[in-house]
Amino acid sequence: MATDTKMTDTVLRVEGMRKLNEWFGLVNAERFITLIIREPFDYTEWQQDLYEDMSIAEICQKADELWKKTHPSAM
Repeated sequence: MATDTKMTDTVLRVEGMRKLNEWFGLVNAERFITLIIREPFDYTEWQQDLYEDMSIAEICQKADELWKKTHPSAM
C-alpha cells in the first residue's frame, strides 16, 4: 500500500497489523503490541535515541539494505 497521509484510522490499523504480521509473524506481532501497551514510553524520545550514534549516511545504508532484503523482486 502506498503511503497516504489521508489514511483513515481503520486503514492505518489494518495495514499496520498486516505489516507487523508479515515482519514478525502473528505471535511476535501480538507480543510487540502487548509490550507497547504494557510499557508506556515516549516514542519520539525512543526514536531519537535509536539512531543517535549513526550518521545520515549509515541510516540510509541500513534502510537500503533492509529494502533489498525485504523486496528482492524489486531488484
